[in-house]
Amino acid sequence: MEDKSSRCNKSTVDFKVKEEELEYQSGFGNHFSSEAIPESLPQGQNSPLICPLGLYAEQISGSAFTAPRKTNQRSWLYRIKPSVTHEPFKPRVPSNRKLVSEFDQSNSSATPTQLRWRPVDSPDSPTDFIDGLYTICGAGSSFLRHGYAIHMYTANKSMENCAFCNADGDFLVVPQEGRLWITTECGKLQVSPGEIIVLPQGFRFDVNLPDGPSRGYVAEVFGTHFQLPDLGPIGANGLAASRDFLVPTAWYNQDPRPGYTIVQKFGGELFTAIQDFSPFNVVAWHGNYVPYKYDLSKFCPFNTVLVDHGDPSINTVLTAPTEKPGVALLDFVIFPPRWVVAEHTFRPPYYHRNCMSEFMGLIHGKYEGVCPGIRCAEDVCVLIVGTGK
Repeated sequence: MEDKSSRCNKSTVDFKVKEEELEYQSGFGNHFSSEAIPESLPQGQNSPLICPLGLYAEQISGSAFTAPRKTNQRSWLYRIKPSVTHEPFKPRVPSNRKLVSEFDQSNSSATPTQLRWRPVDSPDSPTDFIDGLYTICGAGSSFLRHGYAIHMYTANKSMENCAFCNADGDFLVVPQEGRLWITTECGKLQVSPGEIIVLPQGFRFDVNLPDGPSRGYVAEVFGTHFQLPDLGPIGANGLAASRDFLVPTAWYNQDPRPGYTIVQKFGGELFTAIQDFSPFNVVAWHGNYVPYKYDLSKFCPFNTVLVDHGDPSINTVLTAPTEKPGVALLDFVIFPPRWVVAEHTFRPPYYHRNCMSEFMGLIHGKYEGVCPGIRCAEDVCVLIVGTGK
């Protein structure tokens, strides 16, 4: 097999050059397929007796086998070596004591008071994405498969000879400063401030920093996945368009990697396992369970043009639903640049109290809530709201 690991290394110069070579597939919830070597995908079946090129077939599921077809998520990966061939997992030393996935009175407290956090400075010592994660708030339990957590991250070091896997839930990552070069089992994605990436539960990935220090927000959901909100009376078009979501194309590395470490988050705790190969050895894959990214500048906002203002939910990009219709476990909302024009109303946004907890983050600009006027053209804010119930 041709070794394609040379497509990317850790220097800033090479990141800028190789970025132009990245190719993506587009769509949300589609059934995708990709192969780094022609004819490496089996035809007519998922798990033949002998796969092309002697690859191993491996299915990764994001839902129960028997989930309804419209909610069933799974992909088939065809890899050089099975992912299960590693040493037993052991508790990671040192662990990251700033991570929480089980929220109760023993490790957290509730307050109805509005709180505000200052941006965290870049760490003084070398810190990668795993050690730079820390939990701000959340509710529920990853073991009970219901709830969410809001984290932030600050990192100044690329992950080296290791990959991260979140067994608790899906990560929605929002970089606020510094690009992220993320390698997944399905391929590579470059994510800039102003973009988001969703890394589904169970996928292994690493995070490299082509621009040096980076920081941002992470929303994690337990027991469900993000989907596009229904448009209702808006009609067929608007908000986030399916075609603007981008999915990676197959990329693999077959170099021996002695001492390669898999760091797995399970119940908020970190565990490690050692193997002698890169987890990014998937030559081909197909399915609808896959990492994806989205450019927030492509969002099509709606707004009032006469009286009053629409509810903040009109700006929902992605939602993680519950079993109760119309009630989300967590909504990811954006307040992008837009005309804010209305007659006979209060400044945007109106004061409100609701049944959801809200976490607001600024990507760049100035938050509109303290900037009254007809238009705030340069601000980009994100709002993460969740019930946790």
